[in-house]
Amino acid sequence: MSLDISSILVKELRQKTGAGMMDCKKALQETNANFEEAIKILRQKGLASADKKVNRKAIEGLVNSYIHTGGKIGVLVEVNCETDFVARREEFQELAQNIAMQIAASPDIRYVNIDEIPEEIFLTEKEIELKKDDLNNKPDNIKEKIILGRVEKTLKTLSLLDQSFIRNPNITIDELVKEKISLFGENIKIKRFTRYTLGN
Repeated sequence: MSLDISSILVKELRQKTGAGMMDCKKALQETNANFEEAIKILRQKGLASADKKVNRKAIEGLVNSYIHTGGKIGVLVEVNCETDFVARREEFQELAQNIAMQIAASPDIRYVNIDEIPEEIFLTEKEIELKKDDLNNKPDNIKEKIILGRVEKTLKTLSLLDQSFIRNPNITIDELVKEKISLFGENIKIKRFTRYTLGN
């Protein structure tokens, strides 16, 4: 016998995740009405379906601006989707605003994702790590793994998609975007951004 799930709980889960009513009900039944576990299940399913859409062309969307309180930090960001219909949706505009606020709050980021980071930055960071004293007595194969791990960690600080979402640190910006891909049924891409700091 399947667990009877209240429509209020289903509605709350749907608002939180953007998933369909039946998917929400099923996730709650699978987890014995454990709200957080149900979110995890829907997120996993959503990210899986979102991965299939990431190569689709996205040339609609909007350029969003955000000026931080006090007027000392400003951001322009271009977020693309597949249709003008989705670009006009309130949820898409909210996503663009959240991304702009994330950029304002992240002074170290320079690139949308790790793949955009020039090779010379990777090589420079690798050189820095190679010279650190704590690696002197490590075998070469272990040393290489440690160095690559540290370099990747550093590069992630420069990548917008790898940042923890300021409004929900349990997910990254990449996961946030994929959740919205699942919600809209369209590919979404952060194409570019500029962060302005007064005096710089």
